[in-house]
Amino acid sequence: MPLALPDPISAYFAADVAEGSSVAACFTIDAVVIDENETHHGREAISRWKAEASARYRYLAEPIAITADGGEQVVTAHLTGDFPGSPVDLRYAFTLAGGEIARLEIRA
Repeated sequence: MPLALPDPISAYFAADVAEGSSVAACFTIDAVVIDENETHHGREAISRWKAEASARYRYLAEPIAITADGGEQVVTAHLTGDFPGSPVDLRYAFTLAGGEIARLEIRA
């Protein structure tokens, strides 16, 4: 049975296999993404972040669990691909606002 995710989070994982602008469209205009010790502010920066990550690595993220932690929805995803250390399980901590993602922190 597929994992039941909130709509904005489901849209994020569906867009994650596409180009950066599709991923950025899942976020609020002033959203923040924190990944690999770098912070990306706003949709344009998020689009660049996704495009650069896709240029470096090919990967597939499969959500396997979700929990609520305060104001965050934390999704554990199993990542496989051509990156060092593959496969790996990462935690995606989403903060949602108005049907969009306001903040995402990707944690090991």
